[in-house]
Amino acid sequence: MKCNTNPVKGMRDFLPSEVRLREYLTGVIARTYAQHGFQRIETPAVEHIELLQNSEGGENLALIFKILKRGEKLDLTKASQNEDELVDSGLRYDLTLPLARFYANQRARLPEPFKAWQIGTVYRAERPQKGRFRAFTQCDIDILGEASEIAELELIHATAEALKAIGLRGFTVEVSDRRVLAALVAALGLDTALTPLVAVCIDKADKIGWEKVIEELVKQGIDQIAAAGLVGVMQSLSLGNLAEHGVSSSVVEALSGVVETAATFAGGDYNVRFAPTLVRGMGYYTGMVFEITTAELGLSVAGGGRYDGLVGKLCGQSVPAVGFSIGFERIVLLLEQQGFTPPVSIPSVALLYNRGECTAHSVITAAEALRQQGYAVRTLPERAKLGKQLSQLEAEGFAGYYSLAKMELVMFERA
Repeated sequence: MKCNTNPVKGMRDFLPSEVRLREYLTGVIARTYAQHGFQRIETPAVEHIELLQNSEGGENLALIFKILKRGEKLDLTKASQNEDELVDSGLRYDLTLPLARFYANQRARLPEPFKAWQIGTVYRAERPQKGRFRAFTQCDIDILGEASEIAELELIHATAEALKAIGLRGFTVEVSDRRVLAALVAALGLDTALTPLVAVCIDKADKIGWEKVIEELVKQGIDQIAAAGLVGVMQSLSLGNLAEHGVSSSVVEALSGVVETAATFAGGDYNVRFAPTLVRGMGYYTGMVFEITTAELGLSVAGGGRYDGLVGKLCGQSVPAVGFSIGFERIVLLLEQQGFTPPVSIPSVALLYNRGECTAHSVITAAEALRQQGYAVRTLPERAKLGKQLSQLEAEGFAGYYSLAKMELVMFERA
């Protein structure tokens, strides 16, 4: 039987040039995080199914890759079994939930506040389409144990610095607060328990438009007039009129302070603004939320917020927490569209040899001598059409080539 050699739908293979770009970006991001005092942790890709399903992960809960029980635990002979009886674990759909579990489990061994960073693959069983995959990379920084706005400001600043180090400029940091939405819901006389559902609907505004958002709200059981009124108020909000809509003075003060201070840190390299319609779709957000958008993509390239209640659900103690995640795949797409080539730290040289004339010993010896001179070396048989081969090598980013037959190192001329 012929085997399908394509990746599983929604998954990807990466060519060497693509890996080189991805490694460069993760290296820049990791160095920036480390400079800002964040410590790297790693969490497993597989988590307990009950943790994933009880996480307030919004629509991601319907996108979990579930894993069957194994060995003796998997009994397929029972005809009446439902899915939950067959499954005991699943693949993580983000890095925040695994961090919360990690912190609840390791808290006694960690400093407080704890500043963590992670770069890893997450999995969502959604319908694959252009720019959306079932496995993708996230880059997260989080601060746990800090209740003040220092945490929000540190995350915004570190994330913006990482994007600047990659080469992005002119992006916009948008800041809001989930407590604003909660206040509006209460002011309209709606059940405050509906706030997470309302947030999920409003989070779709950029994709489906406000008329569709109203329809979504009505589907959730909200009166048509109340839904239209909520949307109208959200579109007219500003930092100056939040108090008029029932938002507490402490929330207004904290929000204004973060926006103003973050703008000072920006120094004109990027923009910072209050975005009243920003709510983020995850149900676990409890306070400030933020996103970074860029005109080149017209999309968010980073997002996050405060999730003070998530860790407490796992360890039984209240733990303030804030996180910010860079949309790695979107930045890769942006740089690829721009034709960006990662800088090379070690110049690469191709050692060209003739299969019929050169011994293996002579090839390896010559290659090692070049490495001792500081070059990265790839050994390749010399082709009959040497000119075409050299053009391909130059296009791949090689600094030059060494002809073993002529015992000559030739460097390419760069424009």
